[in-house]
Amino acid sequence: MSPKVVVTGLGTINPLGHNVAETWANAVQGVSGVGPVTLFDASDLSAQVAAEVKQFDPKAALGAKLARRTSRFEQFGLVAVREALEDAGLEITDQNRDRIAIVVSSSVGGIEVFEQSTLIAYRKGPRRVTPFVIPMLMPNGAAGLISIQYGITGPAYSVASACASGGDGLGLAWQLVRSGMYDVVVAGASDSTLCKVAVAAFERAGAMSQRKPPDFKTPQPFDANRDGFVMGEGSAILILESEEHARRRGARILAEFAGYGASSDAYHVTAPDEEGRGAAKAMRRALEAAGLTPDDVDYINAHGTGTQLNDVMETKAIKAVFGPRAYQIPVSSTKSMTGHMMGATGALEAIFSVLAIRDGVVPPTINYETPDPECDLDYVPNQAREAKVDVVMSNSFGFGGHNAVLVFRRYTG
Repeated sequence: MSPKVVVTGLGTINPLGHNVAETWANAVQGVSGVGPVTLFDASDLSAQVAAEVKQFDPKAALGAKLARRTSRFEQFGLVAVREALEDAGLEITDQNRDRIAIVVSSSVGGIEVFEQSTLIAYRKGPRRVTPFVIPMLMPNGAAGLISIQYGITGPAYSVASACASGGDGLGLAWQLVRSGMYDVVVAGASDSTLCKVAVAAFERAGAMSQRKPPDFKTPQPFDANRDGFVMGEGSAILILESEEHARRRGARILAEFAGYGASSDAYHVTAPDEEGRGAAKAMRRALEAAGLTPDDVDYINAHGTGTQLNDVMETKAIKAVFGPRAYQIPVSSTKSMTGHMMGATGALEAIFSVLAIRDGVVPPTINYETPDPECDLDYVPNQAREAKVDVVMSNSFGFGGHNAVLVFRRYTG
């Protein structure tokens, strides 16, 4: 029988806060992390708002030397993992370092470093390009640095499945613990794609909100007037352990990571299957892996990007899986507050799922004003809601037709 996988530690830095407590307090209050772009000049772009990590000083957080040699997504990962390990009370020793794995994913790695270095190479010549470009841009950079920083000698992976990277990475981590290969997995994701080329590319794909400061109220997941997603950034890390290992060391257990399901649409490289068949398949597989039925789910943390196609597709998929009960389950998009942190969003939404169980609170979908006839579920509009939450489903979908679904359950021993 496969061991139970439990969550014992959480860490994050994101547009709502520099730690879990600040982030969760703002999410429950319905605070928006969206504002004007400040990281680069966006004046000639149609998309001029973003969900940036605010007041982040990498030198203060990591020291001048490490900050100089790392990219923004790697810095976020190092900050988040430090909090998660402290929260779990997990000390890395010679006795356990071989039994700990790392799965810290990224959708694209340090894309802003690639952009900056390309400009330097063409404008100033190749000799002016820093030798740290490759380790700063590679998507496995955060995972590798965490291994080095903490002396963790189990494998270190980074899963790249676009916006499903965080969800799929957590799913891989879940499998590593269940297999008995590793006692602990440091799992999550980190992304920072807020640079001109990335925003321009998504803008050209027609996926981004084009509302301008100062008068904007976006993103608007599931709202009839939604006009696209808002790009965010950040990192979220969970410490996953086998139940036996966690109990043996006297760890506080926050929740059980009960199930993971994944699928591919096999449909289109950017657009989701309009009927949500792949998404529904991943939801069913996650429930089956958890040994649960649709009647057991108390809350769904939706992918909910605020794009025309995704929100309708996800609503259809939820209806296909849950039938008439879909109308009784609160479904919210926390991306309405955090923006879309690319691969890292699924990991942060996993944290929100765990905290919803812990506190009995469902976070809201903010900016919700006008119902869409095609999106007619209970999206927890604008205000958090107290509720009995024992089981949470968290959805992540990505370009390429990737679907990743996680299920968390209250831990009862």
